[in-house]
Amino acid sequence: MTPEEFEAEVERAVKNLPRAFRDRLENVAVVVKARPTAEQRRRYGPGLLGLYEGVPATERGAADGGLMPDKITLFRESLQEGPGGAGGAAERVRRTLMHEIAHHFGMDDDELREKGLY
Repeated sequence: MTPEEFEAEVERAVKNLPRAFRDRLENVAVVVKARPTAEQRRRYGPGLLGLYEGVPATERGAADGGLMPDKITLFRESLQEGPGGAGGAAERVRRTLMHEIAHHFGMDDDELREKGLY
């Protein structure tokens, strides 16, 4: 999958998010980087697929207006590794995006599973 094809897959994954998430996903940038930085690898491990950086919606208050956008970074090279070719990468993109969005909404993996979203 070329970098352009990968970016198109990310756009498709965002577009196909469950409406309940998509309609409430405000002030969040989804970006693609080739790989995590050395610092990110040290902090989160070498197999990092995605990263949420921001203030979860559940922790925001009235004084938090005007914050910089939260950021979800998807790491292309990490997500393209593994079985299944492009189809496998597409599923990893979808799952990783859902995982990082869950952080934005203050959810953990167990809650995602309970809701049938992960």
